[in-house]
Amino acid sequence: MTEPLYYQYWGKARPNADKEEGPDYHLLPYHCLDVAAVGYLLLDPKKPLCQQVAAQLAVEPEWLQSWYRFCLMLHDLGKFCRAFQNLAPNLSPLLVSLDSKCVYDKRHDTLGFALWDVCLRKKLTQLIPTEYARVFEGWLEVVCGHHGKPPEKTLRVISSYLLERDELAAEEFIVDVAAQWMPDLAPLRNSNKKSFKRVSWQLAGLAVLADWLGSNQSVFQYCSEPMSLLNYWEVKALRRAGQAVEVAGIGNRVINPFISIRQQFYFIKTPTPLQAYAQTVELAYKSQLFILEDVTGAGKTEAAMVLVHRLMAAGLANGLYVGLPTMATANAMYKRMAESYRSLYAGKELPSLVLAHGASRLSKDFCDSVALPQQDGDKNYEAGELSASAYCNHWLADSRKKALLADVGVGTIDQALLGVLPARHQSLRLLGLTNKVLLVDEVHAFDPYMRSLLVALLQAHAAQGGSVILLSATLPYGFRSDLTKAFAQGAALPTPALEKQAAYPWVTQLNGERFQESPVATRKSVERRVAVQRLESEGEAFDLIQQAVDHGWCVCWIRNTVKDARNAYQYLQDQPWLEPEKLTLFHSRYAMIDRQRVEADVLNRFGKTSTAIKRTGQILIATQVVEQSLDLDFDLMISDLAPIDLLIQRAGRLQRHIRTAKGDTLADDGSQEQREPPCLWLLSPDPSLVDGSRWLRDLLPGTQAVYPNVGQLWLTIKALLTNNGFSMPQDARELIEGVYGDDAQNEIPTGLKAASKKAEGEQRAEAGMGDFNQLKLDKGYTQASAIHNGGWSEEVNIPTRLGGDTVTCVLVKPDKDSWEAYAGDVPHKWALSQLSLPKVEWEKVKRLIPDKLMDSLEQLKEREASLRWVELVPLVYEVGYWYQAMDGWLGAGNPHECGERM
Repeated sequence: MTEPLYYQYWGKARPNADKEEGPDYHLLPYHCLDVAAVGYLLLDPKKPLCQQVAAQLAVEPEWLQSWYRFCLMLHDLGKFCRAFQNLAPNLSPLLVSLDSKCVYDKRHDTLGFALWDVCLRKKLTQLIPTEYARVFEGWLEVVCGHHGKPPEKTLRVISSYLLERDELAAEEFIVDVAAQWMPDLAPLRNSNKKSFKRVSWQLAGLAVLADWLGSNQSVFQYCSEPMSLLNYWEVKALRRAGQAVEVAGIGNRVINPFISIRQQFYFIKTPTPLQAYAQTVELAYKSQLFILEDVTGAGKTEAAMVLVHRLMAAGLANGLYVGLPTMATANAMYKRMAESYRSLYAGKELPSLVLAHGASRLSKDFCDSVALPQQDGDKNYEAGELSASAYCNHWLADSRKKALLADVGVGTIDQALLGVLPARHQSLRLLGLTNKVLLVDEVHAFDPYMRSLLVALLQAHAAQGGSVILLSATLPYGFRSDLTKAFAQGAALPTPALEKQAAYPWVTQLNGERFQESPVATRKSVERRVAVQRLESEGEAFDLIQQAVDHGWCVCWIRNTVKDARNAYQYLQDQPWLEPEKLTLFHSRYAMIDRQRVEADVLNRFGKTSTAIKRTGQILIATQVVEQSLDLDFDLMISDLAPIDLLIQRAGRLQRHIRTAKGDTLADDGSQEQREPPCLWLLSPDPSLVDGSRWLRDLLPGTQAVYPNVGQLWLTIKALLTNNGFSMPQDARELIEGVYGDDAQNEIPTGLKAASKKAEGEQRAEAGMGDFNQLKLDKGYTQASAIHNGGWSEEVNIPTRLGGDTVTCVLVKPDKDSWEAYAGDVPHKWALSQLSLPKVEWEKVKRLIPDKLMDSLEQLKEREASLRWVELVPLVYEVGYWYQAMDGWLGAGNPHECGERM
């Protein structure tokens, strides 16, 4: 019997064949079966993923598993093209020979889809009858897009990419695979096109994951000896797939039954009203949305985690992803989660916890179960198209990509927002969110662009059966409505009508059975009045700081730009009345290793457990990095004028915990605050003296660059001074709507209206850009879902936020004839040497780097895969003085810097 032609094609090849032991290549049909075996196990009919997708498609889970296995076996059809085979010629005389007329200038995923559509579809109507052809092509598009983006569908002529023998080999392979594994096609007859498009994103993510795990060479050893496909499947593919999935640690875990909040937070003796609500509110047995609005310190995070536990215990989720607005807030949340997340799962389980940015080391106390062994990889296909093993290695080295697949992920919201942008592997991110609760904190901190993406993410997550919990100090009515509407649309629910005159604190709940809004009592200990006083000048602010230090108080001045923070810090450094060791600067422009050190020091001096000895006379000059999630407590606070919701957040760090007059902490139960009543001091122009458009710019030019809606800033200071402060929670809703409500905009003075309308126009444009950039998920996993040409790209090119053009840089320092990481020889040294710079700043640095260093820097990037997507800043004489460990990035005082926040 003649051996099938498909045994003459390689699917994986070693990059250094002459140096490796074992076969130099892995036969293409075997790799196809490897990947299909992984997908077959991942889509286990007993698991929620298979059951949920099958329910949406109205098919049996067992049929879905078998059908998807067959489709995955065809995922690499494009590798039968001689153009692809030419990439590793002369591996063996048993393989097809080189043919130079076939040039590889189209990706193999696109070639695979075209091979079927152009050449094989009409020849194989006995396998896939015409009535099923279009439905099948949708599934083929999903599996061919296993390298993270859909294949192109415009290639109509492929004769220049393959020979007749290649076409025959592909045909033989499909026929043999179909004979053994293709299930009955009848369930496709009633396929709902809309339902398939909805689930195609999860199926595409599953194809990516199956291909990555199926490319793990430490499990799927190369095999070049022909054997029957059935024998390979039963003896090798299935067994090895089980090992690959087990090593990856991806699967359902046993959840602890929910009893009380003390399972996660043993220190809570009496739950706050919001936490009590979370313990007792009736849950539906469907995906649901919760929006929790309450004051800082009301225990929102703990209340949210109670809801998470209850949703998981009810079988509505098996994991969690927590999205935060910044890396600093993600770091803080990660530390909190590390102490409690294990209690969500049964004692025998070892759930994974991953921090979703490369700035922090993973916890050593818990099993990072999504990690796979590092490996040398296999032959790269071409520049810009890495092999599956290369992507697998890149993924393993990058916790951001693992985070959404881990049982519990904590990170920036950007990692989830990439799921609704045309970024490579976005489908894997959506898959990672499947069967997880999406918990988003500090929602009020999102700009219009990010709000647009968050709305799309909620709709996508609800469409795949996910639950969402949103936390915020306060949300304007319009944004709360947009979020609720998006979830309702995704879950195919009627759009509810929200209460415009909502009370505060306030809870919104939406599920398949009911929509409910309700007020919640606040925690008595966080009910308070905060006085507000205005400062005319920076000089008055410095005088106030000196008085605070004389009283032994600790004080924080939150500035709106890095430049203003650095200038204030430098001024105070020169004051004879201040001990240098009691002055700290904190902003975002530090290398990660220094930022972690500064953040830890700030928490030590001003955190919940800080003592009077540590706090006395301490001064922190900071930017917005301290206004969210960091548990800090200051005796006195000064702030540059900012939007009302941000000032409420900042005031939440003013006398946050109950202390003695000297600053030692007191037990919360029954203790009384002994410090003087809290006062928030605002550096702001007088709202009653608006003499034109320069009302704010003359005093705080950087602030107007960061917060350009000067009319809303005017409304903010006016509202706060009208009553000489505010009471929480009583005034929260009125303050928010009094600044952001439609009626309030009519009160803005004439001299500020032009700037405000311009800012509003820019905000609408930002929101429009978010709508334009995001995927049209209702079109399904296809190139057409990216509305603009060339929309599908590497993730680094797709913005998740518009906060100015920034460049990720890594600091390096000379080391003999080469370079070493600024952080030194430590784990994650390159990530810890990283910082983000404005693009204009990087361009100035780039011009100063001596040409003689460029070759060695490029060589370093070639050696270190993790440096591929970053810029290198060598700390040599020409630019080295621009960065200092204590001060962070010093820059060169460019004129744009005044508008750079954080």
